[in-house]
Amino acid sequence: MLRSIGLCVLLALPAVVTRLSGTHPEPVLSMLIYGVAVFAASFLLAWAAEAAQVDISGGLAIAILALIAVLPEYAVDLYYAYTAGSNPEYVQYAAANMTGSNRLLLGLGWPVVVLVGLWGLRRLKGRTTHAIPLDRDNRLELGFLLFAGVFAFVMPLTGQIHLWMGVILFAWFAYYAYRLSRGAVEEPHLQGTSAAIGGLARSPRRWTLAGLFLFAAFVVMIAAEPFAHSLVEGGASLGVDEFLLVQWVAPLASEAPEFIIAIMFAWRGNAGAAIATLISSKVNQWTLLVGSLPIAYLFGGGDPALALDHRQTEEMLLTATQTMMGIALIIGLRFHHWSAWILLLLFMIQFPVTGTQGRLILSAVYGVIALAAFAWHWKHIVPTLRAPFTRRR
Repeated sequence: MLRSIGLCVLLALPAVVTRLSGTHPEPVLSMLIYGVAVFAASFLLAWAAEAAQVDISGGLAIAILALIAVLPEYAVDLYYAYTAGSNPEYVQYAAANMTGSNRLLLGLGWPVVVLVGLWGLRRLKGRTTHAIPLDRDNRLELGFLLFAGVFAFVMPLTGQIHLWMGVILFAWFAYYAYRLSRGAVEEPHLQGTSAAIGGLARSPRRWTLAGLFLFAAFVVMIAAEPFAHSLVEGGASLGVDEFLLVQWVAPLASEAPEFIIAIMFAWRGNAGAAIATLISSKVNQWTLLVGSLPIAYLFGGGDPALALDHRQTEEMLLTATQTMMGIALIIGLRFHHWSAWILLLLFMIQFPVTGTQGRLILSAVYGVIALAAFAWHWKHIVPTLRAPFTRRR
């Protein structure tokens, strides 16, 4: 525990010293310093959130874990949205960061965890299986994600993310948290650093958790702005499309710890819990993250609606169709290995496929596969739609 936490603190210290001393390194170096700090803070938040399940049991703990784990992502994206209120050039970066984080989570995080989980089960139990079964309670998360995913199509259709959309998404997440809080209490399955923290006596554990949360939040607070700013400036100095850097590098830095921890759980035979956490993270992103953008934009001096240009609209459409395909593939509560490969391959294809035509074709592919999967799992659609509104047994 001390070795893991100490390493993360050491990785974050250069950013703390640089920011507090008022030093301004050149953009690429700044991107590395603050990106590593966000990465380290994400690990601290993930460990603390997992260990906190000892004191906050039940389904709500998974939602809190998923929310805290992506706080660095929220900080970076909200900075872009807030800055866009006074600098219109930053509007594209707010949309880029949000769509990138969403597609990274589903297109890379979900399938990798499943494939590693299947490999882990083969290693531990000596038998070959081709699907990870999901718990029946996961239908609740899928129901909330399905409604949020359908609602997301309003944004590319209208070409904006309006304040009223944010209010609806915030209310939907609040209801989601309420429903999870009514679930049964479960004993957490902690491993590694989080297990060491959770195994401390009550008072030392809570002091340790408080210290980790406060330090990580402080690092995120001081690193988010310069990291976000350096991505834009660094892209210009390197001759790389700033949109792509903001879309993929920032989410990768903030979400990599969550992926790594989920992969470790899957490798140790607990793939179901790892997938459940990533599904909850997806609900968080499609509700709180998307809903917070027009609010931050308004507070930054912008209009009630965050307008999307043609490329951002296409990115939103691509992200929405990918989400629907992901839900359709696992709505039967089994995550098959072929589903994981489809998600992963289509995620990789998007990088060489650029331009309007490529994004629209890929969106159509996602949409066709989603419709086919929903047709195959048609018996599960109504139970999933009803799940957010029916009491768990």
